[in-house]
Amino acid sequence: MAKLIYSMITSLDGYTEATEGDLGWGAEDEEVHSFVGDVFRPVGTFLYGRRMYETMVFWETVHTRPDIPPYILQYADDWRAAEKIVYSTTLESAPSAKTRIERTFDPDAVRRLKKESDHDLSIDGPNLAAQAIKAGLVDEYHLFVTTSVVGGGTRFFPAGICLDLDLVEHRSFTSGVTYLRYRTR
Repeated sequence: MAKLIYSMITSLDGYTEATEGDLGWGAEDEEVHSFVGDVFRPVGTFLYGRRMYETMVFWETVHTRPDIPPYILQYADDWRAAEKIVYSTTLESAPSAKTRIERTFDPDAVRRLKKESDHDLSIDGPNLAAQAIKAGLVDEYHLFVTTSVVGGGTRFFPAGICLDLDLVEHRSFTSGVTYLRYRTR
């Protein structure tokens, strides 16, 4: 059975998006970006809300730009190879291949997908992930913690959730970003 992984960049105080929008982490960090690519290469399906999908669809065409570093091209290749499911009531069509749109998040459908999949799944975006967390679907939490404290915004974990997690991996990067991987008990 496949795992459902929830992963986001988060501030030191637990926000995936600051009130002002900036978490103080540079996506151009080759060391962190290469690590993210290695961690998520085996993912076969990405589950996105509309806003997160609109951010991630960048990877569909980045390979057509000049002077793109190899680690960016590798991540783009891996992203394009994966299936994408976008949960949106407003998105009419998806500009990326291997993408389907679902109007509502159905926990039972995700349970079936986990059971039938040969590859892990990733759920991205705190609002969509909150639904999966509340339904007890998330198996692992991958946090990329920046060195910034932003004081408010959108939290990584939804309010009112209590979880018992095991820390199974951690890594610190030269930039100060820390990777934390937790498994649900």
